[in-house]
Order: sequence, then C-alpha cells, then structure tokens
Amino acid sequence: MSALALAVPHPASRAQADAVAVVVLGTGLVGGALLRLLDETADRRRPLRLVGIANSRHSLFDPGGIAPPLLARLDASASCDLDAVAAVLLASDARVRIVIDATPAAAVAQRHARWLAQGIHVVTANKIAQGSRLEDWHELQRARRHGDSRYGDSATVGAGLPALSSLRRLRLSGDRLLALDGVLSGSLSFLFNRYDGTRPFSALLQEARERGYTEPDPRADLSGADVARKLLILARAAGVELEESDVEVEGLVPAHLARLDSSEFLGRLAEIDAFIAQRFREAAADGKVLRYLASLDTSGRARVGLRAVDRSHPCAALSGADNLFAFTTERYRERPLVVVGPGAGADVTAQGLLADTLEIVA
Repeated sequence: MSALALAVPHPASRAQADAVAVVVLGTGLVGGALLRLLDETADRRRPLRLVGIANSRHSLFDPGGIAPPLLARLDASASCDLDAVAAVLLASDARVRIVIDATPAAAVAQRHARWLAQGIHVVTANKIAQGSRLEDWHELQRARRHGDSRYGDSATVGAGLPALSSLRRLRLSGDRLLALDGVLSGSLSFLFNRYDGTRPFSALLQEARERGYTEPDPRADLSGADVARKLLILARAAGVELEESDVEVEGLVPAHLARLDSSEFLGRLAEIDAFIAQRFREAAADGKVLRYLASLDTSGRARVGLRAVDRSHPCAALSGADNLFAFTTERYRERPLVVVGPGAGADVTAQGLLADTLEIVA
C-alpha cells in the first residue's frame, strides 16, 4: 500500500474548513487499494483529509490530518479503537465527515447506525448492516434520517457495478420490481465459470482467494451467506422487506468443515472436490452448466444456491468474476433490465467506495 500524500493546512485556512474529513477502516486488499486510489487521484478531486486509519490490530487518529508514511506509523500505533472514529471526525473542522468501511467486520457494521445518527456519512463495502436482520436495516434508515446523513452502499452489491443505483432509480420513477435473477458473487462466478472438471475445485478456490475474490476465509462465500445478504439488500432497496429467514440458502460447505477454525478448513479444502465434481457431471449429462444463482420470484420466494442451467441461460455466458443482475419490473416485464460486469476484486470495489465518497462530497 502506497503512502497517501496529505497536506495538513493551517487550522485557520479556508482550505481546511472546506476539507472533507475521512476515516478509512480496513487496510487489507480493498482498504489498501482504496488508499492507493486516493493517492493516485489526489490532483483530480476535492481535498479528502485522512484523519483516521485503522485495521483489526492498530489505529491512528489525528483531526489535523495524518502525514505519511502511513503503514509505518500505523504499525507503531495503539490498538484499534472504534470509539475514537466519531470523536476524531467531530473534532475536525471539516464541513463533511465520512467513515469508509472497507472491512467485513460485524463489530464495525454495528457502528454504522450510530455514526449516521451523529451526522457522519458512511461509505461501505460491508454488507452486514443492511443484509442481516430486518430490524437492523430499519434502524439504519432511521439513523440516516435523524442525522441527515448519507449511506454510500454501492460497493456492497456488485462491487463497482450500478446495480443498486439502477434498482433505486426504477423505484424512484414509480416502477416496481417483480423478479430478480442473477449471479451476485464475483468469487462464485469465477469458480463456476472456470470449473470444467479437469482441475480440482479446491485449486480454483485457492486461486480465487489469492486474487482477492473471496473473503480471507472462503466459507463466507461458499456458505451462500454473502449472496443471501446481497439478495436481501437488493430486495429491501426495491421495497420488498424480507427477513433473513425468508431466504432459502444452499451452501457448499459440508457441516463437518463448517465447524473447523479457518486454518484447519483451508488445509482441508480438497474435501469439497468430490461433491462439486458430482454436481458438475450431473449437469453436463443434461447438457447444462453449473452457476451459483440468486433469485426472487413474483411470489416473493427468495433462493440462493447451485443450479444447473441451460447453455442458453444469460448467466451461462459469464466470464471471469462477472456479476449479472436481471431485474424484471412492471416496465421491464417482457425483457428484463440487465446489469453485467466485473463483480469482485479489490480495485473495482475500491473504485466503488471512492465514487460513493465523492458523490457525498458533491
């Protein structure tokens, strides 16, 4: 991760008063890519003053701005303190205050509503706050209204793709979602687009992990929980208030592997291979291919799981880590509105986070 060049202006200067104070949470693949992107685009955007940076081990906060080198200073700093996030932002004299959550952490997601209620904007790739309990989702909406703050969540579904924004524009214009189908996971898209039975599934999974397509523990992807959260976020954005229990989820991790700790599971990835190979052979015998799909039908039934689809199915033609969202609405009843493109990777997710940040600033 390159150091983020930040000028710390005099406290009385207008530049500082007009600045945007930002705290970045997470310095892993996505957080690191975001910091690099901020550095690369410094001359082409409004001033974003980094006043805080934290990961699961360390945190560094300064309302006047953090000067480089960031990583060296962070490694020598105090342990992570989430209570300091709002404190440093509210202590700054910036006109706009933003938290960017580039973590998958539940503890961070649980703070989103509190920050929003304090008038702090939140930009996130973390799906937990909006894709878990319906009551948590409602609390987030109440906090946003109370604090007159914005919640930038485009990176929670489809990385940088305009999936959520397209759905919201349709609803805003009076359209209504009837059904939703697609591949919502970049990691699972990559795996089943590439799997042809000649290479073990576990080897492809390890490659996807190294590319940054999966979570550090790939069970978060293989369990189907990540896809279910995305489906809930999409459904709720469309006005369909589903609970977690309303989504039927078919996971790909056997129960005996689900109980292991992360390191043990990673050492036993090959135990998934036989199950996937059998499903692949069954699909191929019918002239079909495997895809991990999410769907919400006109009856309100929500499902995520591995399905054998015809080679003419739109998702059968996907490549790489592409996502596909097919929205059937009252106005797009005969031919669904389709959004398709790269749905995983640190760079495209970081780009989505930056775009949401700059939209708030604008």
